[in-house]
Amino acid sequence: MEKIPFAPPRIDQAIIDEVTETLRSGWITTGPRTKQLEKEIAALTHSPAVLCLGSATAGMELALRWLGIREGDEVIVPAYTYCATANVVVHCGAKPVMVDVLRTDGTLDPGKVAAAITPHTKAIMPVDLGGMPAHYREIGDLIRNPAALKLFSPGSPEQEQLGRIALIADAAHSIGATYRRKPAAEWADATVFSFHAVKNLTTAEGGALCLNFPEPFDNEAIYKTLNRWSLHGQSKDALAKFGGNSWEYDVLEAGYKCNMPDVLAAIGLVEIRRYESDTLPKRRVQFDLYHNLLSGFSWAELPWFATAEKQSSCHLYLLRIRDISLEQRNAIIQRVFDAGVSVNVHYKPLPMLSVYREMGYSMKDYPVSCDFFEREISLPVFYDLSPAQQERVVQVLADAVQAETGASSGLPFHKTV
Repeated sequence: MEKIPFAPPRIDQAIIDEVTETLRSGWITTGPRTKQLEKEIAALTHSPAVLCLGSATAGMELALRWLGIREGDEVIVPAYTYCATANVVVHCGAKPVMVDVLRTDGTLDPGKVAAAITPHTKAIMPVDLGGMPAHYREIGDLIRNPAALKLFSPGSPEQEQLGRIALIADAAHSIGATYRRKPAAEWADATVFSFHAVKNLTTAEGGALCLNFPEPFDNEAIYKTLNRWSLHGQSKDALAKFGGNSWEYDVLEAGYKCNMPDVLAAIGLVEIRRYESDTLPKRRVQFDLYHNLLSGFSWAELPWFATAEKQSSCHLYLLRIRDISLEQRNAIIQRVFDAGVSVNVHYKPLPMLSVYREMGYSMKDYPVSCDFFEREISLPVFYDLSPAQQERVVQVLADAVQAETGASSGLPFHKTV
């Protein structure tokens, strides 16, 4: 029985050669390849400045700390997301204010955001779930409307200069996605991507913070500050100290250690140079095929990945099964695994996690997030996934759904191979 994995990274000869060349160069920590990757991400996302880091989580936290987010502040986040979105708020001493999501695509519900804004709100962090951009125009209109501006109470010089609630996008899933025909990163003050091993564009581990603060902010100056913060607050990074008698440095603040090394950036350079021409088109074809294979099943609630306004990066195929319980969903997943197909669930809503449940958050306040989670199954998507494998995924899933619910399991389509 062939086993189908969920999301193995694409490791081919091009990546092996680039990493080998990096190792042979003798420069494996943050250096010329990391700086080049920053430039190429900036070009892809139309960002004034980009800082590559050890993780997307580090990028989100640096953005919040630069804004002066601290105890007593509130940051609005979706209840339906990975824990990192809220964890960074807690790290800063602030309170995550959780808001429910839309039934359509699982992204932050702008209508519910409006009701959650208070004088303590300093930032909103929407999440591009599965690669589908959040509703940035509607959220942007909220933070600029007279009611929100009147409520806003700046707590730092940076917040005072911004003059409104900040918009920080958790775009961990969505590099290459577009919103209203522009890269999604153009819509937020700062946007953070993840390059974890399972992401569309990987560096094994890593992330990027794209800076897009409006005038009179100098995004290049913000980059220099955050680059320093990512290296313990040291006045020079390793590249700046390289060569000659340039060892002298100072430490200007108690910073962090979350820089991206060149040996990982090397993977990213190969990936970004084939991303729009190869990776994204391949994933869109795979999403289209899943749609075609599943469209004849009445139990299949297909995910949104393209609308008149939004184009997903096709990171996660977030299928929902209609009219099932959580117990049935889990039993279906077990049957699929037993048949040799790896699937996943994205995500346990934040209030279900012990750390947030014990803080007083309750799932009863987030009915859409609860329903989305209880019926969701993420199907395999990766570069080398073949049409025949996709057909097998769907047949195995259909058999499992029939076994648990009695729904038809026959494939309502003609095989493609």
